[in-house]
Amino acid sequence: MVGKQKLTIPALINESVEKYGERTSLVFAGGENYTYKELGDDIALVAELLIKIGVKKGDKVAILSTNMPNWGVAFFAVLSLGAVTVPVLPDFHPNEVSNIIEHSEAEVIFISQELYPKSKKFLQEYCRHIILIDDFTYIQQGSASGRKEVFQPSKQGVYKGLDNYAVEETDLASIIYTSGTTGNSKGVMLTHKNLAWTTQQCNELQEIKPHDRFLSILPLSHTLENTVGFLLPMKYGASIHYLRKPPTASVLMPALQQVKPTIMLAVPLIIEKIFRLKILPKFQGNKVIRMLYKVPAIRKKLHRIAGKKLFATFGGELQFFGIGGAKLDSTVERFLLESGFPYAIGYGLTETSPLLAGTTVNNPRIGSTGLAMPGVELRIADPDPATGDGEVQAKGQNVMRGYYKSPENTKEVFTSDGWFRTGDKGRIDKDGFLYIKGRIKTMIVGASGENIFPEEIESVINRMRFVLESLVVQKKGKLVAMIHLNLEEIEKHFRQFQSDTKHYVNEKVEEILKEIHLKVNEELNKFSRLQKVTLQPKPFKKTPTKKIKRFLYY
Repeated sequence: MVGKQKLTIPALINESVEKYGERTSLVFAGGENYTYKELGDDIALVAELLIKIGVKKGDKVAILSTNMPNWGVAFFAVLSLGAVTVPVLPDFHPNEVSNIIEHSEAEVIFISQELYPKSKKFLQEYCRHIILIDDFTYIQQGSASGRKEVFQPSKQGVYKGLDNYAVEETDLASIIYTSGTTGNSKGVMLTHKNLAWTTQQCNELQEIKPHDRFLSILPLSHTLENTVGFLLPMKYGASIHYLRKPPTASVLMPALQQVKPTIMLAVPLIIEKIFRLKILPKFQGNKVIRMLYKVPAIRKKLHRIAGKKLFATFGGELQFFGIGGAKLDSTVERFLLESGFPYAIGYGLTETSPLLAGTTVNNPRIGSTGLAMPGVELRIADPDPATGDGEVQAKGQNVMRGYYKSPENTKEVFTSDGWFRTGDKGRIDKDGFLYIKGRIKTMIVGASGENIFPEEIESVINRMRFVLESLVVQKKGKLVAMIHLNLEEIEKHFRQFQSDTKHYVNEKVEEILKEIHLKVNEELNKFSRLQKVTLQPKPFKKTPTKKIKRFLYY
């Protein structure tokens, strides 16, 4: 290719279809092969359908579907016409979906067959055109029955036919509505350059080869998966394998052995759950092992053995396991490091397309989110002279254009000299490694004006035995920890001591909570100590990216 590639999504996929035509592109795990050439032809056919129903440059087209190869086809087809995608998280409540459709003014929607029935009523009110993404069946609006038509393409299917559409780097590509833990969803405007440039820079952190196999388990409508788990492999000719059902253990385990992925992306909750439910209980099984586990040299050996088993469970060919979307628990990270598991941490926001910083497999530091991504500038605003902590601010080609229809919110998140305010408190060490303390919005101000970060206290609680997850809030001026315990493990542990296990376990839960309260406070500074600990009987409600919806518990 002569000259520099234009940083647009159509240019990206155009080049890949040309370069990697016969290679596998987007497939279901264990499903039929589907090449880049076939992908290119289908993008052209779906673009033809969109032209036929009147989609023009700048029009908004929503995609509401679980992950599947056709999600990618729809995404590329929309962008190839200069139209704008509005990816919607499939876990959003129908009320949230209707708000997004109305606010974004999307008059066309690709929706999966399984999600259509519960959204049918309001979609018929807001959308002129509905396309079932599973087979690109077009639903004729305006007729009483909502008549279905199977789109009949002209059979030309020539991908190069789309080169006529002028798509510029500065054009809007996506409006992504954040699933914030504070409850307010905003439409983040990302341009073609934001996405294409970030995709290119990600390759500096982990080089992608055409033989790489990605196994996708995060929603495509989330920016981390969309950029790093979708556009990145597409740009460099790798294959992406999707699951037909949600990634429960019974679905994921066989797929891992079938695909033998070389690259995967996950949110911390996934690996934390595996550690707390499957790995840690084995080190706590009896008193002798529990004592030996406290000896660093022995712990490292035990971690190395467990790590080999975990690596085999993931298919045995994993080269990069990227973790992002929230802070990883330090105990779990220590296990990953000592076990030799090929993990890396990434940090960013939807507003930054998303990556700002990352570690590499060979260069992790416990508690750090790594160095700034090449081409990104990071700074700490007004750092505390004692700790070096301040707001993390960023500059780069990956920073969003702004929030859709919200100039006030856009103005708020940019400094007068043009830096993006992440809303995260952090520090940068002498080697340039970034450490995130927590969200400024969730920060609690103590009685004497001290800054208390709930996330830091939660990381101490989550290291305690029998704890699955926790949330620290301030209630009536007191610091309260809500703790969700692993009741199954407690029951299993105490079964040997008592025949009436259920009654006995209920008594023991109180004791365990008291013990956690004491132990945690021993590890915390005076102003961060907990005044109260309560049992959270059910798992906390979470966003689609598995972050706790904090605003529900204040």
